[in-house]
Amino acid sequence: MANEISYPFNADSADGGSQMMNHGQWQVMAKMFGKDRVDYRLTSTSLDATTLPFYATVTSTTTVSIAPGRALVGGFYYQNTATQTVTIAANTGSLARTDLIVLRADLTSAGQVNLKVVQGQPAASPKWPALTKSAGGKWEMPLHLVNVPANSGALSLINVTPFDFPEHVSVPWNAPQAGVMQTPGTFVVDMDNNTNDTQAEYFNGRDGFVATRHLGKARPYTPSLVNTSNNGAELRTGRWRWIAPNSFWFRATVVNDFDEGLMATGSNFRVGITLPQASHKSGIQVVHGYLSNPGNSGNLPNIVAITATTHPGSTTLFLHFPNNNTVAEGLDGLRGFPARSTFSISGVIEANAFNE
Repeated sequence: MANEISYPFNADSADGGSQMMNHGQWQVMAKMFGKDRVDYRLTSTSLDATTLPFYATVTSTTTVSIAPGRALVGGFYYQNTATQTVTIAANTGSLARTDLIVLRADLTSAGQVNLKVVQGQPAASPKWPALTKSAGGKWEMPLHLVNVPANSGALSLINVTPFDFPEHVSVPWNAPQAGVMQTPGTFVVDMDNNTNDTQAEYFNGRDGFVATRHLGKARPYTPSLVNTSNNGAELRTGRWRWIAPNSFWFRATVVNDFDEGLMATGSNFRVGITLPQASHKSGIQVVHGYLSNPGNSGNLPNIVAITATTHPGSTTLFLHFPNNNTVAEGLDGLRGFPARSTFSISGVIEANAFNE
């Protein structure tokens, strides 16, 4: 027998290629093609639980009915063509139990997939039994947890069935335009093959099409100064990235390398910077930074704690610092960036991508 085995081919070969395979070999191969799941693709629309495949109802203190359905279990396809009834062992004891209704692929004999009940252990705080997943033996996929109360109480069910899900797709560019044409529930990866942006992942879901995360390097951005007239007479750098749907991380630095401060103009009592994306318009968000002021310019300490607040629904981030005369005065608006100072800040902001 060859040490190298491969299958299936049109004919056997002397170097280990095989035309035929047993069901154990098929399982090892087929479970790589598709994971355990019900053959029913969920969408973003509302569902009536009674219409789902393998919907279960309690029919007595010891029986549960299971609706028809199709599924892939351990590499094998299963179809239930009519409502089936499974029996739950009676529990006359003083401790509750949790059972598990499964689809079990059993390869220990001729091979078949069937509905089965895995009985749990009675306990004060019962736990559901573990699934068996043994290639070439028994392989189980969960459908429903069954809460079996003590003293023959009424059964209750929790649906734990895994369903099919749209596959990830990739596009070379134009993800926002291409993504909305995909099935709701699809993740779309922009590979940025025209190298004019950043590789990113998007989700086409119930709430709309939204960026979920940047997959490569953080994106650079240049923060603008707010309420100052000296915008441009300083070094301004920043980076940002989507880290979750409608949430982004950012970092910004403003270096005033001149001998005069960049001060607030007119009646403005505080300065600020801009964010790379607009903040959520439902309220104010708070992030923290610090000001390095080695020359104690502007009658400020050499290091100043900065509290920054968003302007709801905009890219404006206003800056505040503790009153430098007395703590009892609380926070004051930062009047400017002192001479030879460096301002640094970073944080996470909820964005306004859904325009709520």
